[in-house]
Amino acid sequence: MQASICPIVFILDTVLLQLKMNDSPIIKIRKLSKFYGDKQVLNELELDIYPGQVLGYIGPNGAGKSTTVKILTGLIPDFEGEVLVDGFNMAENPLAIKKLIGYVPENAEIYDVLSPMEYLDFIGKLYSMEDSVLHERAEKLLTAFGLQANLNDRMDTFSKGMKQKVLLSAGIIHNPKIIILDEPLSGLDANAVILVKELITRLANEGKTIFYCSHMMDIVEKVADRIILINKGSIVANGTFESLKQNHSDTLERIFSKLTGHEESGNEAEAIINAF
Repeated sequence: MQASICPIVFILDTVLLQLKMNDSPIIKIRKLSKFYGDKQVLNELELDIYPGQVLGYIGPNGAGKSTTVKILTGLIPDFEGEVLVDGFNMAENPLAIKKLIGYVPENAEIYDVLSPMEYLDFIGKLYSMEDSVLHERAEKLLTAFGLQANLNDRMDTFSKGMKQKVLLSAGIIHNPKIIILDEPLSGLDANAVILVKELITRLANEGKTIFYCSHMMDIVEKVADRIILINKGSIVANGTFESLKQNHSDTLERIFSKLTGHEESGNEAEAIINAF
């Protein structure tokens, strides 16, 4: 009975995803490869991402996640294959693509001698936002993130979590079509994590495309309506959490361990304990 249920669940998940997808993907990746010297980091990736989709992009360290993100954001211009974003070719028109994307990196070099308002003013001007819209939106975003008392304080006194809230504001202030989040919850407290999870859902409901890169499997399970697992530069799993769970009969963490060849965490933990 179980063997017959799994394909049905997979088909239903696929149908639900198709209903949410528009006819055309907003991001099309074809045969994407990247080498650093003789080392191949990405191996002919093929991926379509649709408007309104929250894509959870996971994988072990060195799998190619960060390289993918840097190519999508135009930070790495030399690669093999094709990347199309909203009809623009990354190799031919990276500036047009950058205008469509909001990027929240895990560890950004923020100009912490500035205040949050000054920093967002700088970011908004890079996107040619009108001053009136920019300043009103900046104040609303920072207030929503609980920084209303710190709007004009220098950020060199801020905690990591406070700086992360400023980075999140900077990533969405220009109302981008695509939002790329690389470990966006780093340094946030529990209430801020809840807020960001709700924000991701609402942005997707408004048609924004969310590319969510994280090691936090429990969060990926909850916010992503499609999960891509990458290992050694290749995609090894692609589907909703429910379809992956049914096909592998396990949690996302265990699926991750199985498909990346790392199932000995229990033995490793025991070895560490025995070292004392």
